[in-house]
Amino acid sequence: MNIKKNMRKIIYLTLLSLTATASFAQDWPELARYHAADEKIKQDQQSIKAVFMGDSITDYWLEADSAFFRQNDCVDRGIGGQTSPQMLLRFRQDVIELKPKVVVILCGTNDLAGNTGPMTPEMTESNIMSMAELARANKVRVVLCSILPADHFGWRPDLQPADSIINLNSWIKTYAKQNHLGYLDYYSALVNDRKGMKKEYSEDGVHPNQAGYAVMEPLVKAELDKR
Repeated sequence: MNIKKNMRKIIYLTLLSLTATASFAQDWPELARYHAADEKIKQDQQSIKAVFMGDSITDYWLEADSAFFRQNDCVDRGIGGQTSPQMLLRFRQDVIELKPKVVVILCGTNDLAGNTGPMTPEMTESNIMSMAELARANKVRVVLCSILPADHFGWRPDLQPADSIINLNSWIKTYAKQNHLGYLDYYSALVNDRKGMKKEYSEDGVHPNQAGYAVMEPLVKAELDKR
């Protein structure tokens, strides 16, 4: 009898785990994260100056300085851990449908880390191009950001990302210039002499702290104030 009970328990837990996994897989781009907030903005016909699209670096920014977004009529649509293909899949919901004047796109760190599987630089570039093209087709001005400096990823100690970041940033800058898009060079403002982030701007070498965001804010504000 105990064996049968244990077997039933094991089967139940297995099915529960599979259901949870399937549910997560069904919302791979995490569209649910901002769905309600997006709907409220649309219902209230709220005027949005800029949407910040990104990963945890953007996600944590709101917690570090929510006043910056509120005072500048901006909304934060960062999701920790995300890669560029996930951002592309939610780009219409979290950006286009909010009808902002500007979108600020910051991505690439998690692509290089392989968070959702191995990716080539060309894959990241294609996703950035697709987001930029989608925005421009909907009359949204595009600002592309450099990837922040990092000489290591704490969750991927086997990688040495510094040179890959430099190479991808070079492409982003060139693409922005060729297509008359805005470009924000966060990298130069935060980098140390070892191609990582300056210690005073980050606790883990990847995510900015409040001092790091304080360096980034006037750079992006100057870009947002352009006509």
